[in-house]
Amino acid sequence: MIGEFELIDKIRAGVSLPDGYLGIGDDCAQLPERDAFRTLVSTDMLLEDVHFLRKVQAGCTGWKAAVANISDIAACGGTPKGIFLSLALPKDLEDSWVMDFLKGFGDACNRYGFPVLGGDTCESAGKICISVTVIGQCPNGVAVTRAGALPGDEICVTGCLGDSAAGLELLLQSAARVDYDNYFIDRHLRPQPRLAEGLALARSGQVHAMMDISDGIGSDLRHILKESNCGAIVDTARIPVSDALRSLCGSDSGRMLDYAISGGEDYELLFVKSKGAVVPVSHTVIGTVVSGSTLEWKGTDRNFKGYNHFSR
Repeated sequence: MIGEFELIDKIRAGVSLPDGYLGIGDDCAQLPERDAFRTLVSTDMLLEDVHFLRKVQAGCTGWKAAVANISDIAACGGTPKGIFLSLALPKDLEDSWVMDFLKGFGDACNRYGFPVLGGDTCESAGKICISVTVIGQCPNGVAVTRAGALPGDEICVTGCLGDSAAGLELLLQSAARVDYDNYFIDRHLRPQPRLAEGLALARSGQVHAMMDISDGIGSDLRHILKESNCGAIVDTARIPVSDALRSLCGSDSGRMLDYAISGGEDYELLFVKSKGAVVPVSHTVIGTVVSGSTLEWKGTDRNFKGYNHFSR
């Protein structure tokens, strides 16, 4: 079957947009509005046994379903407007699962200021399917896209990478009971979107391109480079990881890099800025944008890639 990103490219090639609109190829679509503002829209679908497990506390699944979409608004530097939730649920699903899911979803929406405005419900033939659409807003000229990186720019990330991927591995290894007190599992199931950081970076005027880290920088950085027609050199020794992840991996640096580069679902921000530019957000510089189209992982001969649906 055709790969995920090839499919997206083919869909994009057959679409024409009105002047002033930004569509497929970024974290959010952008719609021009009156009063010098733009509306940001992002949508996502989560499938049982692909994106989440039914055995996990439904409240955690609800939280993460909301946050994964709220993070897209953060990646563009937007502020909240609203969120829509659609559910396809099988007949045998317990009512308690649904109530717990809605509680977790609502907790995340309330915490980050996204009112639930509507959605849809229907019966599923067997698996749970969750679809979320989130809406944000920003002034004209403020929203940051994936395009705009320039040779010489610094590649930066917020926070630490890889903890969520380690949590997912532990979660998949647990036969039945999930240890919700485990640091890594908590980082996987209850991520924190960098909404304030995204807003500050966008309004600094120093950031040329930005996106959230959902599929791992091995995949996500390629999106920025593709949209910006650039290459990059990433120093793998500078990729920030937590002390907990270093302890977990010990001397196995390859395993640690797999978590941090290919794992994904950290929902930190990946952005590029002019060399030496000061921004009001704590971050780590991990590499440099270069001319051409090559992505080099300095310090290793591996060619890291992130998550890709339909890949074999």
